[in-house]
Amino acid sequence: MNDATQFEPKILAYVCNWCTYLGADLAGTTRLEYPPNIRIVRLPCTGRIDFNLLVKAFEVGADAVLVSGCHPGDCHYTSGNYHARRRWILFRELLDLLGFDLERIHFTWISAAEGKKFQQVVTDITEKTRKLGPYTELYAAAPALAKDLPQPQSKPFQLQTFATENKLRAEARKLLAEGTVKVVIGYGERGPVLVTRPEDADRLVWNNRSTANLAMYLKRKEVNALGKAAIVVKACDERSLVVLEKESQFERKDLHVIGMACDGMEQPRCANCAVRTPRFADTTVGQLPDQTPTPRPGKLDSLMEMSRGERMAFWVQEFDRCVKCYACRQVCSMCYCERCIVDKNQPISIDPAPGTKGNFAWHIARAFHLAGRCIGCGACAQACPVGIDLGLLNMQLARAAKKHFGYQAGVDPSAELLVGAFSQQDKEEFIG
Repeated sequence: MNDATQFEPKILAYVCNWCTYLGADLAGTTRLEYPPNIRIVRLPCTGRIDFNLLVKAFEVGADAVLVSGCHPGDCHYTSGNYHARRRWILFRELLDLLGFDLERIHFTWISAAEGKKFQQVVTDITEKTRKLGPYTELYAAAPALAKDLPQPQSKPFQLQTFATENKLRAEARKLLAEGTVKVVIGYGERGPVLVTRPEDADRLVWNNRSTANLAMYLKRKEVNALGKAAIVVKACDERSLVVLEKESQFERKDLHVIGMACDGMEQPRCANCAVRTPRFADTTVGQLPDQTPTPRPGKLDSLMEMSRGERMAFWVQEFDRCVKCYACRQVCSMCYCERCIVDKNQPISIDPAPGTKGNFAWHIARAFHLAGRCIGCGACAQACPVGIDLGLLNMQLARAAKKHFGYQAGVDPSAELLVGAFSQQDKEEFIG
């Protein structure tokens, strides 16, 4: 290939104002030559980089992206790069599931004194990207991709292992009659119910349709206006309360937790559930021993066995069905922002209209905002009117949290939240 026809990659770099940008400036003032393929976007700190910017770069035609900032310990804002590093570790795992080419996404530390390193990094990335060629795989769909991925077998509902409805109703009746609580949030025949009078406690039920994560109602202003609440939770849903309390969304003293022993609700997620009796409830109805589930291959394992292109094609087909109804957001107990990023229009961060780019941006943002927070209740997938298994995105991030940081959302009330905290020992093998 001669010079006239040689492919010249477009590389977008998001760099820290205080270190890498000055390193680039030093490379220029000392007359160090490097390929002109890079375009620099200067930001205050790597900790301020919205990771949808990486996706946007590819959408506007970039063939590779570089993110660079101060070395750990040298951040102008003390710890911005430590926070960014932890988020990069998680975000790479999400992009890998979605089928993005990780060979085109580069992270490095470059100080203000490392003009030579900036020259070398840009040269190396340019040469590597030139060999990879144009990035044409983004949002590429396959015409005939099988979407029938295996689901783990659900456990049958076993009524005899559950505490009876009568015990639950008696507990609710007692709490309301004594004035301990003003409302009980529980399950009814046709869905969640709010019981405010002792005589209405018989409306509460406990059966294989008691699947909803009721923690989402704790963020409702109309529920909070009723006064102190009691909430019925399973062991899996209890983890939501731990996360919400850590995020200062309620005071534990203002909530009475009624824990229900549970041996499965005929949901796929129940197959891998290990804890069957709530551990932090004020009142526990029933008692079941914890178990060690037998690992079973599921949809996520099968998806990760696909090639990168097949994974991208899978998600293109899935997200093309999204109608942007935001039901996934509405039912999520962890989505409590009064104004969601997708509703902001000055500027527009995510295209609100259904479409490939806007749908990818929305689901990437939704999943990453739940990193280290999602407890895997599956409410998002259940609520999706077009049947997109959104829980796969959250499951990938949950696996990454456990793999890299030994963290499981809502399991240990004393543990720091994953995102928003950092450790100087966080691994960074992928950072140059």
